Amino acid sequence: MISIVCEKLSTQGRLFRNLAGNPKFWLILGTDALLLVLAHYLAYSVRFEFHLDDQWLRFTSLLPLILSVKLLSFYIFGLYRGMWRYTSLNDFVTIFLVSIFTSTVIISLLLLGNRFAGFSRSVFILDCFFTSGLITAHRVSIRYFYQRVANGLSFIPDEKRPEKKRLLLIGAGDAAEKVLREINENIQLPYQPLGLVDDDPTKIGLRLHGVPVLGLIDDLEEHVRRTRAQEILIATVVVDKAQMRRFVTLCQRTQLPFKVLPNMGELLNGRVSIKTIRDISYKDLLGREEVRLEQEKIGGYLTGKTVLITGAGGSIGSELCRQVLRFAPRLIILFDSSEENLYNVQMELRHEHDNIKTVTVLGKVQDLRLLKSVFQQYAPSVVFHTAAYKHVPLVERNPWQAVYNNIFGTQLLIEAAITYGVDQFVLVSTDKAVRPTNVMGASKRVTELLMLAYSAPVWDGSFSPAWTRTQKRPEPTGLQKIPQPTSNTTRFMGVRFGNVLGSSGSVIPLFKRQIERGGPVTVTHPDVTRYFMSAEEAAQLILQSGSMGVGGEIFILKMGDPIKISQMACELIKLTGREPDTEIEIRYVGLRAGEKLYEELITEGEGIVATHHEKIMVLRGKEPLSCKALNNQLEFLAQHAKELNSKGIKEVLQKIVPEYSPDYSV
Repeated sequence: MISIVCEKLSTQGRLFRNLAGNPKFWLILGTDALLLVLAHYLAYSVRFEFHLDDQWLRFTSLLPLILSVKLLSFYIFGLYRGMWRYTSLNDFVTIFLVSIFTSTVIISLLLLGNRFAGFSRSVFILDCFFTSGLITAHRVSIRYFYQRVANGLSFIPDEKRPEKKRLLLIGAGDAAEKVLREINENIQLPYQPLGLVDDDPTKIGLRLHGVPVLGLIDDLEEHVRRTRAQEILIATVVVDKAQMRRFVTLCQRTQLPFKVLPNMGELLNGRVSIKTIRDISYKDLLGREEVRLEQEKIGGYLTGKTVLITGAGGSIGSELCRQVLRFAPRLIILFDSSEENLYNVQMELRHEHDNIKTVTVLGKVQDLRLLKSVFQQYAPSVVFHTAAYKHVPLVERNPWQAVYNNIFGTQLLIEAAITYGVDQFVLVSTDKAVRPTNVMGASKRVTELLMLAYSAPVWDGSFSPAWTRTQKRPEPTGLQKIPQPTSNTTRFMGVRFGNVLGSSGSVIPLFKRQIERGGPVTVTHPDVTRYFMSAEEAAQLILQSGSMGVGGEIFILKMGDPIKISQMACELIKLTGREPDTEIEIRYVGLRAGEKLYEELITEGEGIVATHHEKIMVLRGKEPLSCKALNNQLEFLAQHAKELNSKGIKEVLQKIVPEYSPDYSV
């Protein structure tokens, strides 16, 4: 206890020495002292109607007590440690509370000293309010000086002053208020706000930081014409896709460039900044609602733990890294086979989140020696397995790679997780595993079956080691196998969802490149539909699912309504200010190998059950296959993969996954 007190006194001493060496501290302190004297004088003047002849002695005798108590309290409560150029509402509240506290202390001292004889109680009440008002006005004037006067006097050469764009804002709420405040505070921002428009008619005529609310959003074209605006900002966080589509349509009619604030998935800390505005993207038109996360449950299995993320450089893997960082893990192991992707995510985490320790592992999950080294050296507690080959046509033409990477790579990772005592293993699956028509989907369904088979509390150990099937050459002498335990304490679960916007396998990057080249935009079929969600939402729901599983579940993420790819192409073209089919051609090229018109999230025989989370469901299907039942088929699969026998691989996959409809023409 004594050491803690000494440490705090030492800290206070250092703070005071730092403040004492700053001339601005003494200037503010002196100004506060004068304002406190003025506040007490005004209190006496108001109470005695400016006749102080009889009260002058009492007034002057109290000044030493008032100044010592109030200035000392201001220092103790940190009123001299703030940066007053950034005064906020919290600072005003603190000033008011400290004023009440100091008045209470002074009144108590007078009661103890002379029972308040000869003093008017109303003087001290008035003094409290005058003190609060004058000190607050002092702080506000400092902020006003730095925001308006100092910025205006700052020397910026004319050639370096940014040209101001005449800006019209859609929305007159909290987000717009923060944007306008930042524009006012930073003279170098290239915007001049002209007005706001909103759907609420009661706001018309009101002002926000001096900027008027001009009218309704539906009259946007008229407001643009009257204000001669040069750019539009959608300054509201929109979660309803119909509303966002309406905003975009209205903006497009004006033929002005327009931008948008990030959606709720990106504003994790509630920050809204003019620096975060960006061009509108298709993700904004999805209108996905904010994900509700059970922070304590997720933190319970991530905080202070070592987390291994395979495929860490991919769209889902990299976003998982960003989301996991929020829960302060002890270490994140970034595992990926792509050097460029791994480097990019490593640099991002290193430069933007340097307080979290990360380790990069460049390699493939089917490398037994590498897996053993990683698990022995770092002992991960949680594994998120996102690594897989996902490009349907490429995998269809090279099915042996799906066998090695998707199936046997996953099996090796599962066996390592069991052997080295991983607490939680989350397998990221896909909607293409449901009644698959392609090798990629069938291979992911096999990984689901493997996960379910290994979820048994007692592992029968009937599998021959997975490494014997993944090696193309004989194993070097002396290399030990992964030992096979007889019990399993690892909790396994899968998470199944649809396409991720902007991922390497998504059609959106392809469509954007085609639009930039002037078209045509190629769509496989007029009626093809897919489920979509953003990488942020998918990663958050994966973390949430991980906190809910007890072992052996497959969680289904609610994807909303399926989207027509042809409709998506039209909207992407319109976002660039051009018209589909007239300025940019949409060309239908036919379904690719292994593709089907629509995707599903559940298959026949699987029962879907709601969970306590509104965006997550869980499958209750048939009794999972045992390890022994899968063993022979996997041996055949390995043999066909070694022989690069495409037809043989598909035949075995169909035996393992009866609902699989293979395409033997490829």
